[in-house]
Amino acid sequence: MEMKLTIKRVPTVVSNYQDDADKPRAGCGRNCLGDCCLPASKLPLYAFKLNPAKRSQEGAASTKLLVDILLSEWEDRMARGLFRYDVTACETKVIPGNLGFVAQLNEGRHLKKRPTEFRVDRVLQPFDPAKFNFTKVGQEEVLFQFENGDGDDSYFLNDAPIIAVDRAPNVVAINVSPIEYGHVLLIPRVLDRLPQKIDPESFLLALQMAAEAASPYFRLGYNSLGAFATINHLHFQAYYLSVPFPVEKAATLKIPLSEDTMKNGVTVSKLINYPVRGLVFEGGNTLEDLANVVSNACIWLQDNNVPYNVLISDCGKRVFLFPQCYAEKQALGEVSQELLDTQVNPAVWEISGHIVLKRRSDYEEASETSAWKLLAEVSLSEERFEEVKAYIFSAAGLVLSDEEEEEASEGKGTTTFAPVPVSPMPVAEGCLVHQ
Repeated sequence: MEMKLTIKRVPTVVSNYQDDADKPRAGCGRNCLGDCCLPASKLPLYAFKLNPAKRSQEGAASTKLLVDILLSEWEDRMARGLFRYDVTACETKVIPGNLGFVAQLNEGRHLKKRPTEFRVDRVLQPFDPAKFNFTKVGQEEVLFQFENGDGDDSYFLNDAPIIAVDRAPNVVAINVSPIEYGHVLLIPRVLDRLPQKIDPESFLLALQMAAEAASPYFRLGYNSLGAFATINHLHFQAYYLSVPFPVEKAATLKIPLSEDTMKNGVTVSKLINYPVRGLVFEGGNTLEDLANVVSNACIWLQDNNVPYNVLISDCGKRVFLFPQCYAEKQALGEVSQELLDTQVNPAVWEISGHIVLKRRSDYEEASETSAWKLLAEVSLSEERFEEVKAYIFSAAGLVLSDEEEEEASEGKGTTTFAPVPVSPMPVAEGCLVHQ
């Protein structure tokens, strides 16, 4: 008989319509993102340039177009009172230590939510239209459509018809329970009702958004089911934090690849001296090269039921991939009560070093040791990680160099050891949001 692993947990409320998702309604009665309303609607449109590396004729100022518009629209929704709390009032600090973990006290994020039973032993689950999904979101929570403009310049229209005639539109919406300033959701092909499952096209879209933002302090994240995604409708999260994430500063060990493998320009490293084991994918001759390698790795993980988290960093040039097992340990009763009492769900932001705490005592006592202790529970064991890494390499078409194969067989390993240089942006003490 199959054992079903579930945990009682409080889902993050990402939309103001989420609490009513299971209530019967006669007709729509509002402007939503469903088939009843969206195809005939007009929404703002952000059309990104075909080649994100190519500078617009308008010069450097145009590279901030997405940043300025997204934050302006986000602040407009804040002024309308659409968020469940004021995230800019949350206390935030950098924890002293080698990595500089960022702690936030966000006591409002877990209040007034309904505990649900959430299955954690299935990374791939079919889309369930009866549960909350983003087609039930009101259009006032949408900032804009996000589409490829097929030209050399980006542009923005305040009012545009749904232009993706051959497929469902991509939309960017607010997260009404934000972790940080500018916290949004990128929802690819919203009307296609895709389950939370990465594919090359959707992952390329996320990289294009990071590249278009052109800011190292705008990151995108992804959580699979079983790795603290709570909505089974394909989405990425993104927000601004104007300090480096600890994982961006962590040392890495470069993995030598064969010459044929390196033709696409993608390099791969693994994190060193970081509490969660992970892989770092960088470069690529094109965004498509990087998207194909990483999405193939993700596809192997989800097809083989390994929960994982992804961080897209450095304007889409670096991707961190973390296979994880915290929810499984939690379901099996293998996580200490001390950690459970913190109510921290270690998803992509926490794993990357931005830890959202719900209790003031945890915030005031936060240390690098306590952050490390939590995140170490997330990580696969060294043996399991190396096993998963080998499968990922095979799935992504990554072939080790003869040198690496020889050293691995002799138990030596490579000697490249490169701490990642990240220069923090000058910010006022205690102010960690984008200005």
